[in-house]
Amino acid sequence: MRTIRASEFVSYLYCERAWWYQLKGKPSENQAELAGGSEFHHRHGRKIVIASLLETAGWALVLAALITAAVAATLLLLH
Repeated sequence: MRTIRASEFVSYLYCERAWWYQLKGKPSENQAELAGGSEFHHRHGRKIVIASLLETAGWALVLAALITAAVAATLLLLH
């Protein structure tokens, strides 16, 4: 039993004939468009990683600010 990839499923839904050609190993005639789509997905993936890192850094800064505020309030109460 072979694994069906998501791209293969989408290819079948878009065009059964295109899926059949792909299954038989016939190369697609729109290689430039496929390469452009792959590049787009690669750039998008990098943006997602960067956004996730920035979000994590933001939460770390919020936590640091809360800890700093708590320590400052405690020091003010002790004096």
